Amino acid sequence: MLLLELEHIYKNYNQGMMEVPALIDINLKIEQGEYVAIMGPSGSGKSTLMNIIGCLDKPTEGKMYLHGNDIGSMNDRKLSDIRNKEIGFVFQNFNLMPRQNALQNVELPLQYAHVPRKERRKLCEEALIKVGLEERMSFKATQLSGGQKQRVAIARAMVNKPSILLADEPTGALDSKSGIQVMKIFKQLHNEGSTIIMITHAEEIARHANRIIKIFDGEIKSDEINTNRIDTLSIPSNIENINPQPMPQPTPQSTAQSTAQPMPQPMPQPVQQPMPQPMPQPVQQPMPQPNIQPVITDDNLGIELEEVSEKGGNSL
Repeated sequence: MLLLELEHIYKNYNQGMMEVPALIDINLKIEQGEYVAIMGPSGSGKSTLMNIIGCLDKPTEGKMYLHGNDIGSMNDRKLSDIRNKEIGFVFQNFNLMPRQNALQNVELPLQYAHVPRKERRKLCEEALIKVGLEERMSFKATQLSGGQKQRVAIARAMVNKPSILLADEPTGALDSKSGIQVMKIFKQLHNEGSTIIMITHAEEIARHANRIIKIFDGEIKSDEINTNRIDTLSIPSNIENINPQPMPQPTPQSTAQSTAQPMPQPMPQPVQQPMPQPMPQPVQQPMPQPNIQPVITDDNLGIELEEVSEKGGNSL
């Protein structure tokens, strides 16, 4: 079922007297239940595209449809409802309330949706259990690690069961181990039927998705099914690299050859000759320096120089 459609989307920004294009003729369709990565370098337009998909910004030209509804015809209040109910956001820098605990942070979108308190509590606990934080519910955001903060952010994004989970560089602020844990959560959510759109600059992250859209200079350059997908759930959670390279293993032939080689002999070391010592030099006594002092005369206050020699500590 078609969930999201973008038709001839353009986005321009005014810089003084100039109009700079950020998106150029974007045409895109995303089906319900897809796992899509939008990949591109900095300045490619991927974040601008994310803002338009997330109803955080409006295109200069073109149309976007969600569930067949024209987003461009909606007023600000309706767009706010779309953002709260239809789209779950996961940002690189977590965007948690630092003085609130994990449960209270996850609860925020449900409060805006006026969900009763008892039901809110149950939904938040279920969301935190799903991301593996059942023992961190009462911890404040400042007491959590980066990976735990991002898992709270994912729980908050999915607690109201949005149509789209929109993740902007979700592993950008994490170490490799925490990044893998986050990618496993996304894969589990996708397996349960969630539609995930992930913005990333890293190919090794994009390869977790089923479809990769590459954007460059504001234009879609390729849109392909990922045939080289990483099997996310099979990756051990304790590895140090998200895309490890195997170490080369020696073959039996190379092992036999290495054992047949004679032991290397140490190279002879050159004999160290003592360095010649310099001849002692006579100590140079400093020549006495004349002490030049100004003498004031009555002739137009001119200045004369008088040589004064040192004798017994007294000046003459």
